[in-house]
Amino acid sequence: MIATTDLVRELLYQIRLGEDSAYEFKSISLKGNKVETPHRDSVADELAAFANARGGILVLGVADKTREVEGIALADLDNVDQWLTNIATQAIDPPLPIETRLVEIPNRQGEPKPIVWVRVDKSVFVHRSPHGYFHRVGSTKREMSPELLARMFQQRSMVRLIRFDEQLVPQATLDAIAPELKARFLRGDSAGDVSERSQLQKLYLTAEDEGGEQRLTVCGVLLLTTRPAEFLSSAYIQCVAYSGVERNAEYQVDAQDCDGPVDDQIRLAFNFVKRNMRVEAVKRPGRIDIPQYDLAAVFESVVNAVAHRDYALHGARIRLHMFADRLELSTPGGLPNSLTIASMEANSITRNETLVNLLSRYYPADPISKRQNLIERRGEGVPTILTASERLSLRRPLYEQIDHTELKLTIYAASREKNGLLAQFSEEE
Repeated sequence: MIATTDLVRELLYQIRLGEDSAYEFKSISLKGNKVETPHRDSVADELAAFANARGGILVLGVADKTREVEGIALADLDNVDQWLTNIATQAIDPPLPIETRLVEIPNRQGEPKPIVWVRVDKSVFVHRSPHGYFHRVGSTKREMSPELLARMFQQRSMVRLIRFDEQLVPQATLDAIAPELKARFLRGDSAGDVSERSQLQKLYLTAEDEGGEQRLTVCGVLLLTTRPAEFLSSAYIQCVAYSGVERNAEYQVDAQDCDGPVDDQIRLAFNFVKRNMRVEAVKRPGRIDIPQYDLAAVFESVVNAVAHRDYALHGARIRLHMFADRLELSTPGGLPNSLTIASMEANSITRNETLVNLLSRYYPADPISKRQNLIERRGEGVPTILTASERLSLRRPLYEQIDHTELKLTIYAASREKNGLLAQFSEEE
């Protein structure tokens, strides 16, 4: 528990700065023994928003606009504390544990004023308050979008949801299956409908809807149809190459939407990079080719993007953009579950378990990867991307999580002026 002296010092410092993503100030007034303002539902929304985000502090007795320390009458402190407890246990579902402290801090005239300090920790659950599901963004609370809410339920394990890649796509009937794409999944000599359907269903490529009709799952659409984007509008990779270092249509030199089943998407995007990257050369004394990018790292990056993106995000596609000095690969969905940027190199967590499982069992890899399968579940993908790219360009690739909805990877281009191939050659001399 933070010492009172330290707590007061922190409060005075924060009041001078104002509200932010971790602090909320509210004036409070009572009529008789009952709190009149703020409204209990508004406070419930604020508390739940903190719990659904990264936690935070609510301070009652400080005006949010003027930052004036107004305080609370000593006789009212117990009523306010009980009011807060009732809100946390009765107005928020599931009930929210909070910590309250009653402290005195000086106002601008130096007079000590009692206030109520309320701490809310980040919760392992997703909490609903009277007006819906909120989270904290900057200094305000915002209602969560359906996509963000679905991801949070999955991440915080509040309920056992069916994995998204195993969910049915209502419009995708078995007629959408391309015979040449399903052949790799069928085993045995029997070609009967019952046997074939049974095999596809056991692999979670198909399932029965409420009416008993067979439909493709999300995974089935991604692997068994020639154009998944007809059913999942964002299930493709947008590739664009620019001659300069910024995203400007005037400098666009090549563009391609890589659709088709996901293994085709990987191949097309990989070939797009090969087609558009420069390969310089020097003589030291023999010829040394200097590609902008390590192709094994590029291959791993594209495979990871397709396998681990969040297909539940409507309107968000994978974007692969090439510039004169770098390659940017943006993957919808951010990092799954408890994975962080710092832990990516050491840990591997799968968002689309069924998709990854099938890609690792039924799809041979591109020769450039020097592996047997498209995905080998050894957790070596990110280390390969980082080490191979840094060895070539002498700059470590950068992973960034953008607003918890997108994971962005930047791989820096090698050149004759800055690369590891010549350095290695010099060392060998």
